[in-house]
Amino acid sequence: MAEKVAGPEIEKLVQLLAKLPGLGPRSARRAALHLIRKREELLAPLAEAMRVARERIVVCSVCGNIDTSDPCTICRDARRDGSILVVVETVADLWALERAGLLNARYHVLGGVLSPLDGVGPDDLAIASLVTRVRAGDTREVVLAVNATVDGQTTAHYIADVLAPSGVKVTRLAHGVPVGGELDYLDEGTLAAALERRTAF
Repeated sequence: MAEKVAGPEIEKLVQLLAKLPGLGPRSARRAALHLIRKREELLAPLAEAMRVARERIVVCSVCGNIDTSDPCTICRDARRDGSILVVVETVADLWALERAGLLNARYHVLGGVLSPLDGVGPDDLAIASLVTRVRAGDTREVVLAVNATVDGQTTAHYIADVLAPSGVKVTRLAHGVPVGGELDYLDEGTLAAALERRTAF
């Protein structure tokens, strides 16, 4: 039986870091050691940033983005084209599109995709609020920027059907986004091509 080589506080830090995506136990130990070695320049500012984030970060009641204000910075930006609404699965996808800097539009975060096998139905996603936004606003185009997975495409078809009575133009990303691909992992060039070649749904 392996003996513990550090106190419970350090073990707790390692265990919490190991819960982050992409970090296993070994990577978490390396990260913890690095943070401890750089205590003043990294660990202390990180702890403070996490405390502030915990206290101030909220979910935007309009689009579902996360920010320190509600409505979020994007929703409050009067320079954005309010007639184009880009629908994404997650905040990570929204951030990926923003990094690419290709559309000066507004967003709507669904909070996932339809997945009957996982028990995720339309009521579990922000689809009703999307319909309300489209009906209430001056939206002329809804861009379905969902991942090219089976569940993503199922969700896109469902939303297109739900929005059909509104008469709004519904488009989707071109097939430059690979099947099974996730927006957060794509480079800006691929995202640019996909947005430029978006097609009618």
